[in-house]
Amino acid sequence: MVRDQLSTVFAALADPTRRAILARLAKGEASVNELAEPFDMSLPAVSKHLKVLERAGLITRGRDAQWRPCRLEAAPLRTAFEWTGGYRPFWEESFERLDDYLAELQGERNDDAVG
Repeated sequence: MVRDQLSTVFAALADPTRRAILARLAKGEASVNELAEPFDMSLPAVSKHLKVLERAGLITRGRDAQWRPCRLEAAPLRTAFEWTGGYRPFWEESFERLDDYLAELQGERNDDAVG
């Protein structure tokens, strides 16, 4: 089954280790060893996470002599952000209704305190 790019990106982002790797790469490129440092896992396990991120287009691996730096590729994140942004009006409306309800409750409490 062929998965669409957005599904692949969300699947890659579903894992907290992969999100932490992306957060680190947002600060600049890093080697696999550097990326593995904060985790209690083997290098092959970290490499598997990197392969998932690479398949999703979220990272690229360069080659600089012996060093193969990983780099963040933000374009797929933008696509995910734009997709989730489509739900922003729903949440804004929900929060506005909640604000109105809380203001109503606050008004009732103030009326009770005065009366």
